[in-house]
Amino acid sequence: MEKCQLQEKYPIFVQEFSKNEISIETLDDLCKYYNDKIEKNPVAKYICTFDHYEHTTTLDDATIEKTIIGAKIVLLCFGKKLLDPKILSVRPRTIGLCETETHFVISFLEAPNPIMTETMIKWTHDLKIH
Repeated sequence: MEKCQLQEKYPIFVQEFSKNEISIETLDDLCKYYNDKIEKNPVAKYICTFDHYEHTTTLDDATIEKTIIGAKIVLLCFGKKLLDPKILSVRPRTIGLCETETHFVISFLEAPNPIMTETMIKWTHDLKIH
């Protein structure tokens, strides 16, 4: 998993899997995988899945990079504490799931709580066929 700065300011984690590296075959199954992980976590709450690709295709003058054939966002919240009203600006968490003909690209923003970031990293690492 690669940690990088998106647009030189957003700390994100990105993992690209060739479709033959994981047992999941479809974007919807990948969403279900994360939904199941969220539901089993004692502090995580699944919110929804947003079909970003479908949304973008409905907009006038929209642009989608030609290799992208699907893009969904799984929204969740790791809300164990609410000690500062400003923390709401970085909640909820999102896990971006993008599909190309040959790969899945998974990305998410670093969470304020390092344990939550490590949880999302583990969920993603666990996808790989061993």
